[in-house]
Amino acid sequence: MTTSTRHAIPTAELFKDAFRAHPAGIAVITAQGVDGPVGLTASSVSSVSAEPPVLAFSVSTASSSAAALIAADTLVVHLLSADQVGIAQLFSTRGADRFGGAVGWRPLPSGEPLLTEAPWALRCRILHRLPVGGSMILAAEVVAIEGDGGAGGAPLIYHNRSYHRLDNHSLLH
Repeated sequence: MTTSTRHAIPTAELFKDAFRAHPAGIAVITAQGVDGPVGLTASSVSSVSAEPPVLAFSVSTASSSAAALIAADTLVVHLLSADQVGIAQLFSTRGADRFGGAVGWRPLPSGEPLLTEAPWALRCRILHRLPVGGSMILAAEVVAIEGDGGAGGAPLIYHNRSYHRLDNHSLLH
């Protein structure tokens, strides 16, 4: 008798396989760290509440950028369009000079780095930090929103270890 993967005991590999098949929107999260601006690419951002506006995401505690985000009181979540795959790749590359001129950015009056080309930028105040395994889940209240709504640009999606453009062919309206 063979074991079906539908009823298999969860393993790290099976868990990763399941989420590789589950597409997710892409964001870049930035903050002002002790040694300057920091940022990373995340596919775990999700809406939690509209009133008050709260979002959540997780980061691996193994990265130095994540450590600075976890320590920050405030940060900016940039929701990317498909035309910004280069930004997503830059902020996901270990050791890359993320704020060295390849990306347009400026500090907000409150200090956080704002990626000026992002269709949506949500400035957030951290509400909760929850350690889980080798990750930290952060819940954050959105205190300001900047953006043009994407100006009709398609969202950037991550699926099966690669970036994709979501097109206008919806199944249901």
